[in-house]
Amino acid sequence: MALLPFYSVRKPKQFDHKYIYHDPRKEALEERKLKVKREMGLEITPEDYKPQIRGTFIEGTTHLRKSVLRGDDIRSRRYKSGKLVLFATLLILILWYFFRG
Repeated sequence: MALLPFYSVRKPKQFDHKYIYHDPRKEALEERKLKVKREMGLEITPEDYKPQIRGTFIEGTTHLRKSVLRGDDIRSRRYKSGKLVLFATLLILILWYFFRG
């Protein structure tokens, strides 16, 4: 039984990425620039984009823009979709009943 190596299980090969070019001075300079811009208020953070993003998808699509102008909300759109699925199912069942032949 000593032939089977139960205790010497090989470890998987580790990934070791070596940078081709790395300039720590440049990275430090970029970090300082970002810090100064944030302090001065010139840097735009993701929180600044939230008011700009909200509603842009609806304004970009014609059918959603029309439904918003009509006053439809999510519930009414879901209700209309549900009715459409129900009527399509009933139509398929009726056709199947008459033509199962």
